[in-house]
Amino acid sequence: MIEKIKLDNILFLDIETVPEEENFKLLDEEKQYLFESKTQYQRKDEFTPEEFYDKAGIWAEFGKIICISVGYFITKGDVRNFRVTSFFGEEKKILKDFSNLLNNHFNQPQHILCGHNAKEFDFPFIARRMIINQIEIPAKLNLFGKKPWEVPHLDTLELWKFGDYKHYTSMRLLTKVLQIPSPKDDIDGSEVAYVYYVEKDIDRIITYCEKDVIAVAQVFLRLRREDLLIEEEIIHV
Repeated sequence: MIEKIKLDNILFLDIETVPEEENFKLLDEEKQYLFESKTQYQRKDEFTPEEFYDKAGIWAEFGKIICISVGYFITKGDVRNFRVTSFFGEEKKILKDFSNLLNNHFNQPQHILCGHNAKEFDFPFIARRMIINQIEIPAKLNLFGKKPWEVPHLDTLELWKFGDYKHYTSMRLLTKVLQIPSPKDDIDGSEVAYVYYVEKDIDRIITYCEKDVIAVAQVFLRLRREDLLIEEEIIHV
């Protein structure tokens, strides 16, 4: 019953990832071979590993996190605000700062993490990159030994599926059918690597990531049949 969850206890999040190097040739020989093997099924005979490398950011073994955006509600009486902030820069610092946020401010039993397709992508990607960067995984991301009902994660994609595990719905489609203002008015996920490596415009990526966080919160409100956030309630910090 998601209606019973206190909004202030949820940390909404989204991540942006890119290939770990700007192009395939910058990988050492072994990493090139491993990427070729890992992507054989997806590529088939249509693309060479080098041609396919722009998609490397979807795998934690070949990608890296360049931005984590988070949002959280602060409710006082009948006044509701949604605060949004982002971690960006060098990946290790991003992960440490995000870990500190979880450990210091979202570490209680009632606290929950929420994203769109986050159980399949964002949560495991963050955890894997923390291991690779030798950062201790915060309790909210460490699922070892937890029973399914003890996992403090919500996923708007999973909530929308209603048990239909073969049904994938993009955030863009979901915001459209739920009549939520679309967050996708600038770039999409396939362009993030280009904007990062070629345009070197991290601010544009941060804006894109933060809009996704707001969209996740809006979908969650719709699923609870509550009023959507208006611009005046959203605070960027």
